[in-house]
Amino acid sequence: MMLIDVYLVFIFTSTLLALTPGPDNIFVLTQSALYGKRSGILITLGLCTGLVFHTCLVAFGVATIMQTSDWALSALKIIGAIYLVCLAWQIFNSQTQELSGKGVVMSDTNLYLRGIVMNVTNPKVSIFFLAFLPQFASSNYGAITPQIILLGAIFGVVSLFIFSGISILASTLGDWLKRKPNAQIYLSRTTALIFVVLAFNLLMGLIS
Repeated sequence: MMLIDVYLVFIFTSTLLALTPGPDNIFVLTQSALYGKRSGILITLGLCTGLVFHTCLVAFGVATIMQTSDWALSALKIIGAIYLVCLAWQIFNSQTQELSGKGVVMSDTNLYLRGIVMNVTNPKVSIFFLAFLPQFASSNYGAITPQIILLGAIFGVVSLFIFSGISILASTLGDWLKRKPNAQIYLSRTTALIFVVLAFNLLMGLIS
């Protein structure tokens, strides 16, 4: 059993990491601002579900293979980049109808799955977990695999609370955006551009 101070340090560190601006934060914030806190929370649930995938990879050692296998890592980067570009294209082309409420509203299932896909196809999460989680595990506390799974679950819960809070706060911005059509368009275009930049960074990682 891990010591209580280990848990506290891990929770504090996880909170800071969840608050650090990144693609997941940006995704949840913009979606919540444009479509309301329900959309943001559903995407958050998907993102946190994706963390289960990465936790299991680290806990059972598959992430090590990904880190040492160039083709596996490259494949995930390419998949993630393609997904982000497709998402940017969809946002850029459907923004006017969706923001005005005339477009097809995504179902709860699609919002949830979108969060899962975005998280699972990000190889940086697995590599991050591989470097981060084991730092708080020790053979002195028993078997390593259950500890990693527990730490991953704690990180997921912390992320769920932080991202849900972002969704709720961002949705208040959405009320203002509904009265500012031009601001809606600019925010959507900015979001699409951010996703393209993120995709570009993933592909640049194949070269470096």
